[in-house]
Order: sequence, then structure tokens, then C-alpha cells
Amino acid sequence: MIGIIFDMDGVVYRGNQRIEGAKEAIEYLKEKGIPFVFLTNNSTRTPKMYREKLLSMGIDVPEERIVTSGLATRLYMKEHMEPGKVFVIGGKGLHEEMENLGWGTVSLEECREGKWKEIRHVVVGLDPELTYEKLKYGTLAIRNGATFIGTNPDTTYPAEGGLYPGAGAIIASLKASTDREPLIIGKPNEPACEVVKTKLGNVDEIWMVGDRLDTDIAFAKRFGMKALMVLTGVSTLNDVEKSEVKPDLVLPSIKGLLDYLKAVVE
Repeated sequence: MIGIIFDMDGVVYRGNQRIEGAKEAIEYLKEKGIPFVFLTNNSTRTPKMYREKLLSMGIDVPEERIVTSGLATRLYMKEHMEPGKVFVIGGKGLHEEMENLGWGTVSLEECREGKWKEIRHVVVGLDPELTYEKLKYGTLAIRNGATFIGTNPDTTYPAEGGLYPGAGAIIASLKASTDREPLIIGKPNEPACEVVKTKLGNVDEIWMVGDRLDTDIAFAKRFGMKALMVLTGVSTLNDVEKSEVKPDLVLPSIKGLLDYLKAVVE
């Protein structure tokens, strides 16, 4: 049996606009009983928040079918790290995941009071409200010995207006100011793979459908998945020609995936 992993930004939607064919492709998988998971490197929302976003676009997906880099970060930290207070540079979804971790967080206000010295983990994702002050305290904590964790390496993400700065751009700033390499959780790294394989269950073959060569396609190739790239997000055909990482199949959009699925399944 095939199991399918979908990236979200640039595959299922751009910003708040659903990409043509997305709803039909998901409905086909549900009808045929083909297991699937949504895996996004965006940590600004929780799976529950993403479910609500998808519902607003007419796509009904159970919350447990959605994995974010924020969720993967929480699960990884719980399994592999010593508890300690967390400083979060990220959106609302990442803040919620770190609060759910239960180790305690240090707020920006507390950092101003000198409590940045209590920080044991600095967790960095996409932060639409990034400030110099957040970078300052993140730098101080990391230089003071806190672990440096990045939710994902994406330097950009596709939105309705074009490509916006991503978590990777923020992480790069902290790398420059601390001379430390972060642990990166999301695609194309193993922690994200562990979570989605558990969600998919016992399948014979996994397909990864994504729009980025450096994360989605690299992720698929690294872990023995079939790599399908759509052209509605970040990477282009010109990028494919220049890249050492090659998808197994390039489709114009998720709409083309539906036709391909029908040909393979039926």
C-alpha cells in the first residue's frame, strides 16, 4: 500500500488561497483508503489551527493527520532532552507546543528582568513578530550554554505576495551571533521522519509531495521515499536542472497528482 506525505505551503495552498485540485486529491485518497499525512515545516500554527485553516478552504482532514515542525520539535525534546526552561522565538503555534511540553517558558518580559540566565533551550521557528530584542536574548542564552534548536531550515516560504523570509533566515542570524550550529528538527531531518512514519503506519511505499528541493525532495531522497515535486511553490524547473537532488516526478500542481494517482491505483 502507498502512504503519502504532503507538504502544505505551496502544495495545498499559497497563503489563504487553495491550489486547484487540492480538495479533489484529498477526497480521492479518503475514498480509496490510502493513508496520508500533512507535514509542514511551518511552526506558526498547531495541528488544530491548521485543521481549521484547511476547513476554511473546504478540505476536511483530521487533526491527527497533520504534523508541524513545532509538534515534531516538542515530541523530539520530550524524548531526547533534559527538561529545562525554554525561550521561544516563533509564532503562536510554536509557543503553544512549548507550553504543552510542560518544562516552563521564559517570556521576553522575564528576560528583561535578567531571567534569561535560567533558559536551558532556545527554540527558533518562523516569527512574524521578530524583534532585535528577541534575537538579543536568544543570543545571550545560547552563549550562556542553552541548547539551540531550530524547527526547520526553510529560508523562505511561499505566500500570496511571493516568497517571504522563513525560519531559516532567523536561525541564520542566531548562528552568526553565537557561532553555534543548531539542531534542526523539520524536513529534511530524521526527527520529522520518525513522526510521520508512525502516523502512516505499515505501508509498502511512501510518496513525498512537495515544492522545495532543499527540504521536501531532499527529505524524500534521504529516507527512501518517492519524490514528487509540484511547481506551485518555491522550486522551479530551472532549479531542478541545477540541483544534485532530483525529484522522481515533476507535476505542474497537485491537480496533476490526482491524474497520476488514478493511473497508478486504478
